[in-house]
Formats: sequence, structure tokens, C-alpha cells
Amino acid sequence: MPDGDQNSAVQDQSTDLQDNAPGRYQSPSGVTGTQVVRLPGMQTDSGYTFQELEISYMTLGRLSPRRDNAILICHALSGNAHVAGISPNSGRPGWWDFHVGPGRSIDTNRYFVICSNVIGGCNGSTGPTSLNPETGQPWRMHFPPVTIRDMVRAQTRLIDHLGIETLFAAIGGSMGGMQSMVWGVDYPERVRYVVPIASCMAHSAMQIAFNEVGRQAIISDPQWNKGNYSSDAKPDTGLAVARMMGHVTYLSEFSMDKKFGRRIQRPAEPEDIFPDFYRVESYLKHQGHSFVERFDPNSYLYITKALDRFELFAESQTEVETKLARVGAGFLVVSFDSDWLYPPSQSRELTRMLKKAGKQVSYVNLQTPYGHDSFLIYNVEFSRILKGYLNNRYQRLSALETAS
Repeated sequence: MPDGDQNSAVQDQSTDLQDNAPGRYQSPSGVTGTQVVRLPGMQTDSGYTFQELEISYMTLGRLSPRRDNAILICHALSGNAHVAGISPNSGRPGWWDFHVGPGRSIDTNRYFVICSNVIGGCNGSTGPTSLNPETGQPWRMHFPPVTIRDMVRAQTRLIDHLGIETLFAAIGGSMGGMQSMVWGVDYPERVRYVVPIASCMAHSAMQIAFNEVGRQAIISDPQWNKGNYSSDAKPDTGLAVARMMGHVTYLSEFSMDKKFGRRIQRPAEPEDIFPDFYRVESYLKHQGHSFVERFDPNSYLYITKALDRFELFAESQTEVETKLARVGAGFLVVSFDSDWLYPPSQSRELTRMLKKAGKQVSYVNLQTPYGHDSFLIYNVEFSRILKGYLNNRYQRLSALETAS
């Protein structure tokens, strides 16, 4: 399908591919599955030591003989390891199928792609829904606090397990961008290129506030029961409201006006409190309902708190300069001008800091009308820039390795 036609078709779908109904979308990657591996444990930033970890992950493509083509894709808050292809269980596509696969921006005919579910998540990796080995019961709110750096620390265990010494690139949007930055700063010898998209080095007060509203919606739900809910009596209403609140921040005023305006979704029904049921209300209710089906409320609490606590640089100026001096990776920083949740000013701040330290950094601010979720939809310009950057750098690397 030509780019323009595909882009037009995409705008009629949810920006979150995993919220699409099974069968509505076809993937060039075909049917793909995740797997779970048990890995050596680690100590978290909070001081808790896991004896072992379970990590759900997916790989696509083949690792080159030189093991130089591995790309780690880090997911955002609502994502998981199923980055591309159609799930054999749900029938839904991976969350970044627009950009990962044969011939895509991240071409699985060229690169070995890895994506893992973060610890603290609810899609196969160790998290609040996992069994506590000491009690045999789900962790729930007894799960230790986790940080973005803990998530990356667990990813290093997986990369070791796969026998990869150095990643060609670490890429991610939003929370995934935070993880990619940690790879570049904390593990400079293990990654060549870092691509943070629509992300930031630390949350502002406004960003923390949005997350806190979502958390309060969950813990105020009577079904939450201090996190001790059962599978058939979860705080679904609170989680749905949290998702609705979050989703508003992912869009833009332009995209909401264009898609919904003040259009009425349907005639009034007897159970309606008010006679007018707007299309945007229907959309948000759908987003809340579909999210409840695939996400755990306690995981939402843990992950949003990890986002709020994240600081790429929390040290003194001297310590920051020392850290930056060790960074060897090249950076491609991407922002979107309509993103008011993670505005371009935060990406420019990262870019300025890297440039001041003399690092290789390219910055692109794309003019898209779709807000924060611009990195999830199919976008011709974003796709071209990402593909060109990766392919150009990999060709250089291959040429250097051949010459040596």
C-alpha cells in the first residue's frame, strides 16, 4: 500500500494497535509470539534482592554472525514485549507493528530486534501479579518499588542471556525513551546508538500530576481493596478512568477536534444521565474498557510511580559531567511539536546537554498534529528519518568492521 494510503487508513484506527479488534489489521511479520525466560536475580534501587527474574520477551529477525545488529526496543507505559506481528492468543498486532518488521523502518530483514516486558509489568515479566516465592501468593502491593533503572538492569540480564555484548541501538518512545537514555548513560560500553522519542530526562510537576490523578482513580475504587483484589472483582472502573485521563494527554486538541468535534455518537438511551452522548465520550469509554481487559491496576500504580521518580541525572554537576564524559553512543532525539505531554522543550534540553558535552547528537522536531501518540501511528516522515538514521549508521559500522 502506498505511504499516503496507508497513513490515511491508519488515522481511522486506534493509535494503540493492541486496542484494535482482532482481524482488522494485517501484519507483514505474520503471527509472532513471546516467550518467558528465568534469569539471575538482581538488587533493585530500593534495596530488595530478587533471587531470580522472569522476563517475557520477543525476538524478530536474525542475529548477524558478528552479533552487531541487535536493536532493543523499549516499550511505553501500556506496551509489552509483543512489539510486532499478530499475537496467536489475542489476534491483535504488536504495538509498534507500523515501524518494526520486514521492510519497515526497523527492518527485521536486516536487524535482530528484541523487546521485553518491563519488570513491574503485567504481561509475563516479574511484577505485582507474579507469585512471591516466599509466600506462594501474588505479590500485589508487597512488590518492591521499581525504577526505570531497575527495568534496564533487568534488560541487561536478558541481553547477557542472548549472548549479545553490545547493542547496535536502544530505541523507545515515552517511558521507552527513558529506558533508552539509561542504556546510553549507565551502560555506555554496551550500546552504539540511542533513540529517545517523545521523552524526557525527568517528569515535570504537571506530568507527575496527571499520573497522580490516574493513581487516585484506582485506589479510590472500592474494589481496589488496598491492592488485594481478585481476578473477578478488580477496580476496573478506577483503571478505566485512569486510562481515559491518560489518553486525553496522549492526543492533541487538533486531532480530537478533527476526529470527534462536537458530534453526537448516538441517540439518548434510558440509562443515560444526560441526553447528549458525544463521540469523544464514546471513544474514551472504549479506550478505558479495552485497557482494563489487558492491564493490571497494581502494575499501573507501580509503573506510573517509576515514571515520576525517574531522573536521568540526579547527581551534582561534577558527577553529571563525569557521566556524560563516558557516553560513547550517538543519539537521535525525536520530538513532536503537538506533544503537550512531553513537549519538545524537554527533548531540546537533552540535546543541549549532549551537545555541550561534545557528544554525537541529532535532533528532529516533527510537525505532526497527533500529539504524544505521534510515535505510535504510521507517519511517513518519522518512518523515513528513523529508517535512514539506522541504516546509515549500520552501513558505516559494517564498512568499518569489514575494513578491520
